[in-house]
Amino acid sequence: MAPAGSASLPYWPCVGIMLINRNGRIWLGRRSSVPDEEGSGHWWQMPQGGIDEGEEPVTAAARELFEETGVRSASFLAEAPGWFYYDLPAHLVGVSWKGKYGGQKQRWFAFRFTGDDAEIDIAPQDHKPEFDRWRWAGIDEIASLVVPFKRKVYEQVIEAFRPLVA
Repeated sequence: MAPAGSASLPYWPCVGIMLINRNGRIWLGRRSSVPDEEGSGHWWQMPQGGIDEGEEPVTAAARELFEETGVRSASFLAEAPGWFYYDLPAHLVGVSWKGKYGGQKQRWFAFRFTGDDAEIDIAPQDHKPEFDRWRWAGIDEIASLVVPFKRKVYEQVIEAFRPLVA
């Protein structure tokens, strides 16, 4: 059973992507310090985004991966079991996402990066960039770099995909 969202608002259905390179490192993008729907700060995260109406979650994951990183050279590895949920902190409820959602419910997918780092482009032409920097990180450092209200989800994702990194 799904938890109730913050302030009884629904959860926004989204996908998240763990992109793993040949060396077992995970792609992270640094959120811009410009205030946005989740506040401001220099937090890091894996690619993620909304599922369009009628879109299959794995299709949304591939689309979001390309939109946020420019990566097309990736092969599907696995889908984490079930939905992962997080609530927005109280100061963002009613502010983020035009006040429509109290948090997110996410389906997570792991992909193997098969290309070259030169393929990565975090400044897409067709929409606002999500990140101002990117890097490859070890799996055990990821949770400490993400905004605190997403950490529990990241810990669950890390455990679900850890065998794919080893």
